[in-house]
Amino acid sequence: MKAAVFEAYRGPLEIRQVPDPDCPVDGVILKVEACGVCRSDHHGWSGVDPDVALPHVPGHEFAGIIVAAGPEVRSFRVGDRVTAPFILACGDCPDCRAGEPTVCNHQHVVGFSGWGAFAELLARCRALLRRPNWAAGRNLQCGDLQLDTRARIAVRSGQEIRLTPREVDVLEYLMRNQ
Repeated sequence: MKAAVFEAYRGPLEIRQVPDPDCPVDGVILKVEACGVCRSDHHGWSGVDPDVALPHVPGHEFAGIIVAAGPEVRSFRVGDRVTAPFILACGDCPDCRAGEPTVCNHQHVVGFSGWGAFAELLARCRALLRRPNWAAGRNLQCGDLQLDTRARIAVRSGQEIRLTPREVDVLEYLMRNQ
């Protein structure tokens, strides 16, 4: 698969061929459809985050489609459209059980404690969220952003922005779950 990789902190981000990820028995392989760029990615690239090991593929704000599922996966199927939160907590430790997953000592952060979604494929085990397709053809509004999913246009502060179908999917999800 192709991925954006950096070999050194503050070094160039290069698109190159890397091995496809193996599908975990209790996880899935996603075909990455979109991945945002976040200031957190800059921290990883800068070497500020101690979890980032070189060489590294950044990217944690992703959306994708499941293309393979391990034999122990029960809640998702090939073809499901998914994303995940920034912190993938274990769900079992005392912090997680107390409702504090952001301080989980066993957390995994896509694009930090492992390779991220600036790649064609991504292996994931936990904390996936389905992306709904409920809003096709509807107008949605969030703050000063108006979205027309039929025309794939967003209007922000009076300025029209043309969107790809993938961008519409992500915006629909964010607006519905704000």
